[in-house]
This record gives sequence, structure tokens and C-alpha cells, in this order.
Amino acid sequence: MLRNGLEPWHLLIVAVMFILLFGAKKLPDTARSLGKSLRILKSEAKAMKTDDTPPASSAQPAPPVPTREQPDGSP
Repeated sequence: MLRNGLEPWHLLIVAVMFILLFGAKKLPDTARSLGKSLRILKSEAKAMKTDDTPPASSAQPAPPVPTREQPDGSP
């Protein structure tokens, strides 16, 4: 009955439907803007990965600040 999800003739029908719905003139523009959006998404994801890694010098915790004690011994 159903061997594989999509066979080549299924893809052909989907392609013909896209051409009928959107027209042959708009498809290249749509593909171009989709590619541009994916490139922007990829570059932003890469930038977020590099922003998440802290520099090695800031990984060290700050030393504790000494507190003054009162002459009677109470903090």
C-alpha cells in the first residue's frame, strides 16, 4: 500500500500546484527571498553561539572583599 512517504510523482504534483497557485513569475522571487532569510538566520545563529562563550579571563570569580570588624568583636 504505502511503501514510502513521497514518490517522485507526488513531488511533481506538488510542483505543478505551486506553479498554478503562485504563478511562474513569483516563484523565483519567492525562492530568492527564502534563501536570503535562511542565510540571515544561519548568520544570526552563528553569532549567538559565539556570544554565549565567555572569555577565559572573566571565568575567574572575584576575590572576596574583606570586612571590617568592630573593636568589640561584632561584625
